Amino acid sequence: MASAREMRMRIRSVKNISQVTRALEAVSASKVRKAMAAVSATRAYSSKAWQVLTHIARQPGRENLHPLLTRRPQVHNILVLVVSGDRGLAGAYNTNVIRFVTQHFGASTIPVRYIAVGRKGRDLLMRRRKQVIAEFSSLPAAPSFADVSAIGRMAVDDFLKGEADEVFLVYTDFINMARQETTLKKLLPLEVGDEAGQVEKYEQKHLSAAYIYEPAETEIMDEIVPRFTALQVYQAILESLASEHAARMVAMRNATDNALELVGGLQLQYNKARQQTITNDLLDIAGGAEALAKATQG
Repeated sequence: MASAREMRMRIRSVKNISQVTRALEAVSASKVRKAMAAVSATRAYSSKAWQVLTHIARQPGRENLHPLLTRRPQVHNILVLVVSGDRGLAGAYNTNVIRFVTQHFGASTIPVRYIAVGRKGRDLLMRRRKQVIAEFSSLPAAPSFADVSAIGRMAVDDFLKGEADEVFLVYTDFINMARQETTLKKLLPLEVGDEAGQVEKYEQKHLSAAYIYEPAETEIMDEIVPRFTALQVYQAILESLASEHAARMVAMRNATDNALELVGGLQLQYNKARQQTITNDLLDIAGGAEALAKATQG
């Protein structure tokens, strides 16, 4: 059994750790509220933009509306945008993102390239020897559309140049403080399928009609399709930021609770060791007194 001094040092060390985790929990709680406000402020516009894009994809002759809507006859290259965090201490948040990517693209026979948004995702992808062509990290705590527009523009440019035949987006969708889901969305070319469930429900209630474009169809398509595509990347980054802060807050709360529980166990062991030391001292004193009394009588 460890000595009482070693027990005191370990108790002090665990208490210091609990103070750090409690502080990180408080910081994450503050950040997640701001991130949730940013998500709520942009979610309605992003959803409507996705509805518009999906409706455009349903238009007659979609192949001629815009190059970003054109399906390639064969898929030779895939580009995946992976949104993760810059820092750890967020539980399994970053690991779950990369595990999800590996499950969906790890066994692909088609070459897959990655754009990593977040330092942790980049490191985990490179550790698995994936081809990371670009990395975006150290984004502002509250990124604006201008801060992340280069990410969406890079994906659009790769698709237009023919360097990528399909572009996917992997991010963590913020459901609530206790639930965040890793999500896969196909950005380019835009497809109407089961993944657009929200749009499907919307169009079941509203008659789908062809759009009339003014002043010119080409000018409007050239403006809104790339911009709305980049907007989906921006919304995914906001959702991931909120998910990361929520995951870190929960992880730090669990770490604090575990540290306090460990301190309680160590304190009990320390009390037992201290009591044992006192008992041994009393036994030594009693034995010495008894020996002295026998010597005096003799």
